[in-house]
Amino acid sequence: MDLFAKTEKPERDFPFQLSDAEWREKLTAEQYRVLRGHGTERAGSCALNFEKRAGTFSCAGCGQKLFRSHKKFESGTGWPSFDQPLEGAVEESEDGSFGMRRVEVHCANCGGHLGHVFPDGPPPSGLRYCINGVAMDFEAEAG
Repeated sequence: MDLFAKTEKPERDFPFQLSDAEWREKLTAEQYRVLRGHGTERAGSCALNFEKRAGTFSCAGCGQKLFRSHKKFESGTGWPSFDQPLEGAVEESEDGSFGMRRVEVHCANCGGHLGHVFPDGPPPSGLRYCINGVAMDFEAEAG
C-alpha cells in the first residue's frame, strides 16, 4: 500500500459541524489544539495510551466510533496505536508540515485531526495508526 498516494484533504463539509466558538466551548483547550489545530499531545501524556480494557475508542469532538480495543497494540511511541480503524470511521490526507511527508488521519464525521498513519505496524495490515489520546474518548464494554 502506498500511503503517499493520498490526495490533499478535500475542502468539504463534514456531516458533523460546529462553529469555531462552539468547538472552543465543547472541547478542552488541549483537545481544541489537537482536533481543530492539528496539534500533537506530548508523548506518554494521555491515560488512553495505557487503556487495556475491551471497548471502543471514539472521536472526542463528535462521538464517531473510530477504533476497537482489540486493534490497539503497544508501539512504544507514547501514543495509542492501532493497526486498523473501523470501516469508514477515518479519512487520510497528505501532511507536509514540519518538512516531513506523512499521512494525516482525521475523523470522517467532523474532520478533527486524530494523528498519523505509518507503514511500520504489525501484520496483517502493516499499518500503525498513531493517534492522539486527547482526541479520543473510550467506552468500556459492559460486563
